[in-house]
Amino acid sequence: MATVISTGAHPKALWPGVHAWWGRMYNEHTEEFPELFDAETSDKQYEEDVEITGFGLAPAKPEGTAIVYDTETQGAVSRYTHVAYALGYIVTYEELRDNLYEVVSKRRAQALAFSMRQTKENVAANIYNRAFNTSFLGGDGTTLIASNHPTVAGNQSNVLTTAADLSEAAIEDLVIQVMQTQNNRGLRISNLPQSLHVPTQLWFEANRVLKSVLQNDTNSNAINVLKSTNALPKGIKVNHYFTSATAWFVRTNIPRSMQYFKREGVSFDQDNDFDTKNAKAACYERYSFGWTDWRGIFATPGV
Repeated sequence: MATVISTGAHPKALWPGVHAWWGRMYNEHTEEFPELFDAETSDKQYEEDVEITGFGLAPAKPEGTAIVYDTETQGAVSRYTHVAYALGYIVTYEELRDNLYEVVSKRRAQALAFSMRQTKENVAANIYNRAFNTSFLGGDGTTLIASNHPTVAGNQSNVLTTAADLSEAAIEDLVIQVMQTQNNRGLRISNLPQSLHVPTQLWFEANRVLKSVLQNDTNSNAINVLKSTNALPKGIKVNHYFTSATAWFVRTNIPRSMQYFKREGVSFDQDNDFDTKNAKAACYERYSFGWTDWRGIFATPGV
C-alpha cells in the first residue's frame, strides 16, 4: 500500500461540515439467507446432486412363484455452478497525498462490505423470487414451485392447488399438501412443515394468523389449530429481499433440498496501480444457491 503523506491536519478537518454524514452507516438487517437454505461447502467448480428413485411397493408373492425384482433408476440431476462476485473501490493518489486515506478508505470499506452482503442476500432471495418463473428451471425441467414435477409415479405438485392470499385456511391447505408428499415412486414420506416465509408486506398478517390463541378474524370460539399444534415449529421468517408482495412459502424438513454452497469465503485485497498511483481495494467471494429436491419447499404466488 502506498505511504500516506501526512499534512499534519486531522483528516476530518479537511472536509468540515461533511464528515459527520460520511461517518454515519445505516443499520443492516441480520443475515436472512441462512433461513432459506441449508449451508454446505465445496472445493470443486460445481456440485451435482443425483436423485435415485428407490423401489415401489412390494407385490404379493404367490406360493411357489419367483420373487419380483425392482430396479432403481436415476432421477433428476441438479447442478450447482459456483459464481464469483467481486467489487472494489479506489482511493486516488491525490486523496492519499492530501492525507484523506483514513476518511475515505474507512467509509468505502464499510460500503464495500455492505454491498457484498447485500449481493448475497439478493442472489439467495432470487431463487425464491423466480420460483414460479418458467425462465428458471431446475434439474427436473420445471420451476421450483410447480404442479408438474415429473416422477416415476406421475407428476407431483408443491404449489397450492388454488392460488390464495395468506390466511389461516390457505396455510392449513398447504400444510395438508406437505403432509401428503410422495417420493419418486409414489410412496408416502414423512414431510413436515417447519417455517413460514413471507415478504414484509405479509409480516403482520402472518403474525395475526399464526399467533392468535383463537381463530383469527372470526366470531367463533374455536382454537387456532396452527398455533395449538405447533404446525410450523420454526415460526415465521420475514425476508426483506422477496420481490412479490403476495407470494409465501413453507419450508419442510426434507434434507438437501434448498442448498447454499460456499466455494470461497469473502476475501479483501489491496494493491497500488503503477500508472495512476491510486490505491485499490477489492472484495471477492464465490458461492452458489439452488435446489435439489422440490419437496423441501411448498408455496403459492398469492392472488
